[in-house]
Amino acid sequence: MTAPTPSGAGDAPSHTVLSVLRGAETWLHKRGGDAPKRSAELLLGHVLSLSRLQLYLAHDRPMDERERAAMRALLQRRGAGEPVAYLLGSWSFRGLELAVSPATLIPRPETEEVVGHALERLPPGGVALDLGTGTGAIAIALAAVRPDARVVAVDVSADALAVAARNVARHGLGERVALRQGAWWAPIADREQFDLVVSNPPYIDPQRREGLAADVAEHEPALALFSAPGDVLSCYRAIVAGLARHLRPGGWFVAETGVGASAPALALLASTAELAAPRVLRDLAGIDRILEAQRR
Repeated sequence: MTAPTPSGAGDAPSHTVLSVLRGAETWLHKRGGDAPKRSAELLLGHVLSLSRLQLYLAHDRPMDERERAAMRALLQRRGAGEPVAYLLGSWSFRGLELAVSPATLIPRPETEEVVGHALERLPPGGVALDLGTGTGAIAIALAAVRPDARVVAVDVSADALAVAARNVARHGLGERVALRQGAWWAPIADREQFDLVVSNPPYIDPQRREGLAADVAEHEPALALFSAPGDVLSCYRAIVAGLARHLRPGGWFVAETGVGASAPALALLASTAELAAPRVLRDLAGIDRILEAQRR
């Protein structure tokens, strides 16, 4: 399988931004890639350091062989299923550009909705804890919107925390976002408490991957995607176990969930004596997505 030369017409001297975009979109479409036009725009924009608007304003700009070769290399990888975000090395989340890598999940719009709800639950001058921070997306978004707040962000993966550290530094939040390595509550001191605990934990059963996009299953980190086999509650259970000690009375727990996990996760919150008012909220697509409960 060979990615097209930019215009799809051999070594003709008329390779332009527009011809490359059209050739790339057609090639990706034939391989069943998701959003081939958008993928082609993002990849070519990355090669040429141009925005989407700038690409079309420069539609007749000639492209040399070095630029075309760089585009072909990215197309080959995208055609093999590698996510566009990993090819670009960064992704936007609530207007914040964040570094990403195969060690981290790619931030998604559904998680942006979780952040929006978490912001409503974070009191003035509050301290939040982000469990399983990955890129640091949730922690950074909270701190960026709320300069009065402090956030502790935890992840078991040293590689993920390295990415998060780059993102924290990029957005100048090093004084208000503290990164710690460990599994769930392990890096948290016994008497340390928070006004808000938020998480996007793994909740996909690896034995039931129906509906999971191939590029997600094959390229995004299993550690951040999958629960214990046959137990979608494995990570929720580990998190809920620490709320009585570390979530202040009146504080809120907010977490992401999804198809196959929302009902049992809600039942877990409802069965936890220390938690009140458990509920699940739907996202903009109508899917049960946001779990919340308040510490009694």
